[in-house]
Amino acid sequence: MEPVEKNAEVENSQGGPYAWYALFVLIVAYTFSYLDRQALTLMVGPIRKSLDISDTQLSLLHGLAFAIFYTLLGLPIGRLVDGHRRTTIIAIGIAIWSIMTALCGLAKNFTHMFLARIGVGVGEAALSPGAYSLISDYFPQRTRPIALSLYLSAVYVGSGLATIIGGALISVMPAFDAPFVGYLEPWQAVFIVIGLPGILVAIWVLTMREPARTGKKIGLEPTMGATFRYVWANRKTYLTFIMGYAMFTLMWTSATAWYPEYFMRIFGWTTSEVGTRFGLTLMIAGAAGVLLGGMLSTKLRDRGKLDGGILTAIIAAAIALPAGLISCSLGTAWGTLAAVFVFQFGCAMPFGAAAAALQEITPNQMRGQVTAIYLFAANMFGIGLGPTVVALITDRVFRDDLALGSSIFVAIGISGPLTLVLLWFARSTYKKTLANVDFS
Repeated sequence: MEPVEKNAEVENSQGGPYAWYALFVLIVAYTFSYLDRQALTLMVGPIRKSLDISDTQLSLLHGLAFAIFYTLLGLPIGRLVDGHRRTTIIAIGIAIWSIMTALCGLAKNFTHMFLARIGVGVGEAALSPGAYSLISDYFPQRTRPIALSLYLSAVYVGSGLATIIGGALISVMPAFDAPFVGYLEPWQAVFIVIGLPGILVAIWVLTMREPARTGKKIGLEPTMGATFRYVWANRKTYLTFIMGYAMFTLMWTSATAWYPEYFMRIFGWTTSEVGTRFGLTLMIAGAAGVLLGGMLSTKLRDRGKLDGGILTAIIAAAIALPAGLISCSLGTAWGTLAAVFVFQFGCAMPFGAAAAALQEITPNQMRGQVTAIYLFAANMFGIGLGPTVVALITDRVFRDDLALGSSIFVAIGISGPLTLVLLWFARSTYKKTLANVDFS
């Protein structure tokens, strides 16, 4: 085993006040990314009507158009993250996705919107590989699960804000003629209003200090070839670990992308009602779940459970799976919302711990690239396939818009058990890999 570069002075300075400030900035950035990413889910009806598209086409805008470049560009961006200034890379990504979100508001047909959503994915591909790497250097090993859980809480805050703000805006936003671009429908104006402020966040990120890199394996270059060789040498661990969390992401996104429309189609809630009720549910349950998951992982680790992050995910899946199935089977709106709360809580629990666990078995020079591989799988299955699977089942199997709940049930019923099986197998291989690493 090659020696690892140690820097006691740097490691002792980790977790100080500036680290928490930097974490806050990254949380704001991630919140904006989900605000821009998820706004579309609340405007399914008006977008379908305006662009004259089906549920399947809408799901492609939400999933594949965003995910394909978000995932494909992740690895080369991860390579840049491992060798260059991470704050600059993140800031450029924020500026790109913010501008492209605003351009979604100028779309006049399916092709225009598809291309703009690709641009959103291109920009957002820069954030998490850089953020995971930064947080791993800002914080010591013991507090990384909490720090990464706090960062990932922005997923739920951003998604919740997207439904709350989007619902409020679309209910009061009139159609109007804008200078240079012409007539804008309310949903188009919403994209512009939520997109452009992200440019200010990009400027803010540029002011952050770049932390010193820790846990570097001496003599190891941050090349794609070296990364793939390392991952291949530990393929049993990485395969079961990454695919387990990919199935978990599929379970979460397949349902979450369609819950707002489900409440409107089945229970007759208005856009603003869904925005407030589902948005608050997502924010509260998600933030509570991801923070509890980080604390549980840390406690398990303190008690000698080296696979604490994976155990946390297994517990989380055991909570989320039955709640998700129940949420599609109830005849009352408020009962469904209560089940959705438990589902969102369980789905939020594992991902901060997962990010920390991934850093523990990966050398610093490879963390951006390995994170990109992890996100590639999670997002291709989750964001890329999740919404589309539900839409295809609705359009092609049940052939009934009112069967949306049954489609969500099927998607959860397949992905949930696969999650539990894969993560169970990941436990033993992860512990063996962790026992053989000699970096921190």
